[in-house]
Amino acid sequence: MSTKQVRIAALAERFPQRAFTSLAHYIDAQWLKTSTLMMRRDGAVGIDGQTADDFARDFEANIQRLLEAAKSGRYQAPPVRRVHIPKGDGRSTRPGIPTFEDKVLQRAVVALLEPLYENDFLERS
Repeated sequence: MSTKQVRIAALAERFPQRAFTSLAHYIDAQWLKTSTLMMRRDGAVGIDGQTADDFARDFEANIQRLLEAAKSGRYQAPPVRRVHIPKGDGRSTRPGIPTFEDKVLQRAVVALLEPLYENDFLERS
C-alpha cells in the first residue's frame, strides 16, 4: 500500500461517517505509472487495438495526456470492444474489453477508493 493509500485509510478509519467528496488530487503521474505497472501486459486489446507495449512506447507522454484528461474532466471512457468472455465459473461472461488506457485509469481509481471501502468491510463480509 502506498503512502497516499495509508493516508486515505487513516482518514477513513478516523472519520467513518465522513463523505469524502474529493480524492482526485491524490492521482498524479506517479499514481498512474504505478497503476500501469500493475496491469497485465498480455491482456486482450480494446477497441483501439492498443497493447501495453504500444502504450509503453511513448510512456511519459501517454501518462501526462491521461492525467490531464482525467484532471480536467475531459476524459471520456471509450467504448468497450464487445466480446463476451467466459468467466472462471463457466456460467457468466464479461461483456467486453476496455482499452488499455481505460484499464489504467480504472486501476488508479480502484487504488484510490480501496482504502475507503476496506475500512467498512467486516471480517464476515
